Amino acid sequence: MQSIHTEKAPAAIGPYSQAVRTGGLLFVSGQIPIDPATGNLVAGGIAEQTEQICKNISAILEAGGSALSRVVKTTCLLADIGDFAAFNEVYGRYFTGRPARACFAVKALPKGALAEVEAVAEV
Repeated sequence: MQSIHTEKAPAAIGPYSQAVRTGGLLFVSGQIPIDPATGNLVAGGIAEQTEQICKNISAILEAGGSALSRVVKTTCLLADIGDFAAFNEVYGRYFTGRPARACFAVKALPKGALAEVEAVAEV
């Protein structure tokens, strides 16, 4: 098992890795819309936050030897299920391979984020 870390994505805000590679799979920890350059949530609504999440996941996948096109499963958490359509519009531009997915509304997310996404990809 190998922990993955890149400066191109936000550092973990708890006792976990950005991702872990084991066997032929890469497990990317849940990403919220933190700008890695500032350490702060990006400004804007669900579209801007989803865009940053996807950029963060892409950077971690690349550091782990994978890519968005190799993602087989995501889990998506939304602070407001009313954001589902806007979230999907941005998400669909990045996850063009249409991986399996679960999407849930949750009461709250870290740092007041509107969304969080985790991913599993082939290496």
